[in-house]
Amino acid sequence: MNASTDPRAEQVIGATRDWVEKVVIGLELCPFARRELVADRVRFSFTDAADEESLLHALARELRLLLEDPSIETSLLIHPEVLARFADYNAFLDRVDALIEDMGLDGVFQAASFHPQYRFDGTALHAAENYSNRSPYPMLHLLREESVARAVASYPDVAAIPARNVETLKAMGAAAIRQLIAR
Repeated sequence: MNASTDPRAEQVIGATRDWVEKVVIGLELCPFARRELVADRVRFSFTDAADEESLLHALARELRLLLEDPSIETSLLIHPEVLARFADYNAFLDRVDALIEDMGLDGVFQAASFHPQYRFDGTALHAAENYSNRSPYPMLHLLREESVARAVASYPDVAAIPARNVETLKAMGAAAIRQLIAR
């Protein structure tokens, strides 16, 4: 759905872009995000899919678009109307991987997961570290595997990123993170 014709899409994309700027880039959770956002190579895509099948169709369209348009480095497929429960979203990720494989795009694209209720296994529900993957709306982040490999190869200590993120988020605390997001 085109954000310029749907006020809901404009609001959802605006909130998501704000989250990327404040949290992902502002807290330096992803050292690769700023460059792509500044270069306008991040696509914020809204779908009003209301069920899993519709979301899979939207995902297939987004993957085809990425395949056809190399000027788009990465895409955030935001789907606020489906998979609101994290357990359902988490279970759906197997279908995402299966679709990528069925389309013959395994090794070309990968999906990273972000959800408002994201919870790492073994963490408390409101643990600060969960905010590294907590987004304002459920979304699938589609990445080009070749680009990920280049970024990882050029970064001095990519394995330290998750631990550094946990340390940053724990030092802030969940309440401060929620306050940052709410602004």
